[in-house]
This record gives sequence, C-alpha cells and structure tokens, in this order.
Amino acid sequence: MSADRDRDGTGRPRNARPRDRLGRPLDRRPETAGPDAPPPDPPPLEPAAALETAQRLLDDGRPFEAHEVLEAVWKSTPDQPGLWRGLAQLAVGVTHRDRGNLRGATALLRRGAETLDGVDGGAAGVDVDELRRWAGVAAADPARAPAMPPLRPQAADDRS
Repeated sequence: MSADRDRDGTGRPRNARPRDRLGRPLDRRPETAGPDAPPPDPPPLEPAAALETAQRLLDDGRPFEAHEVLEAVWKSTPDQPGLWRGLAQLAVGVTHRDRGNLRGATALLRRGAETLDGVDGGAAGVDVDELRRWAGVAAADPARAPAMPPLRPQAADDRS
C-alpha cells in the first residue's frame, strides 16, 4: 500500500477529489475543478436540517450531494443508522440512474429498500413505507421510475 494514498483512520480509501453534481470526480486542482464542485465531505448536520438540505438538493437535481449529506448523518449519529444509510443509498441510486448507470441504480435502490426494511415507518418524520415502496418500483425499471417521493411528506407541503 502506498503511503501517499488518501486513507481514513481505519485504512479504508477516501477520495478527496471534488465531485460534480452527479458525483463524478473532477480535477484535483481547485482552479480547474469548476464553480459547481461541492465540498468533498460536508460536516454532519442535525437530522432535521439534513433532511431539509437533502430534499432541497434532490429537488435541484443534485442527488449525489443529497447522498453526501445523508451519509454524513449516518456515519456521525448512533440514532437510527438504518434510516440514514437507507436514505443515502436511495439518493445514490438516483445518482446512478441520472448518470445512465441503470444496473448500479437497480442495485442501490434495492439495497436502500432492504436497509429501510428494518426501520420504523415514521422515523424522524420520514415516510419510510412510501420510500420503500417507491424504491421497489424504481429498482424494477429505473429508467421509467416515477419521481422519488419527498423524504418527509410535510416537507412537500412546506415548500412554495
């Protein structure tokens, strides 16, 4: 193993390269990465703020960034890890679909639905049952899948 590889404290690889809105790596040099490059690892938000931010990013067609927000909560909080992991998997499934990687989309949407199987139906105000149902339909045919339902039903009512 090369000493110059970017690794976390457990030795797992990290990729600190900036990413485009669909999570594709951009040039490592900040001056050529582009203005839309998100930060590599957003700080974890409080759960309610994370859901709001992730929903806004999903609405803006930025599912990879939504995945990063949800993943940060999953990795930083002991509360409901299955919820946060499942939501992050659904967002990255949408990312794969948007990239045209239907095989990857199918795998991640199925995995997200399976992860959400063990989560209480109303966890953190998220309609887990509806998202799980949607993921099953979306995994069967990602190219023709209906739009992902809102993470929290009330979030759809609150937006104008």
